[in-house]
Amino acid sequence: MKLEKEELKSVKKSFLNILALFMQNEKIDRKFVACLLKWSAQLNLSDEDLLYIENNFDHLEYKEPKSRLDKIDSIYHLVHMIYLDNVVEDIELEVATIYAVKLGFNASVVGELFKAIATAPYDGKNTTEVHSEIKEFLELNNM
Repeated sequence: MKLEKEELKSVKKSFLNILALFMQNEKIDRKFVACLLKWSAQLNLSDEDLLYIENNFDHLEYKEPKSRLDKIDSIYHLVHMIYLDNVVEDIELEVATIYAVKLGFNASVVGELFKAIATAPYDGKNTTEVHSEIKEFLELNNM
């Protein structure tokens, strides 16, 4: 499922925030670094994006999404980013679950998001429709 231009910008912003979250640890597990590098490749980060990361590497700061909707967007972006290559690895699920719990969601929300994103093309839905449905689902179920 391809991302629209505006959505790609939001997903990149979420990626940088997730990167900052893991960077705040003194030591990062190699499997998490490999996962983050994979995602940066999947997002086709531009030279400008990579230069920003390089120049701010020691200053990247995790910013907790403030509102419930921002948190929903953030976890949605992560799960969508994972599914860009149509392959979901165990480490990606682990990172997504860590992030979902950090945002205050139940760990099971990750599986629900994957199902919605993976089945969207077969249901004839675009990313905007899926995003809206997921927001509604999470709000209605208070996840």
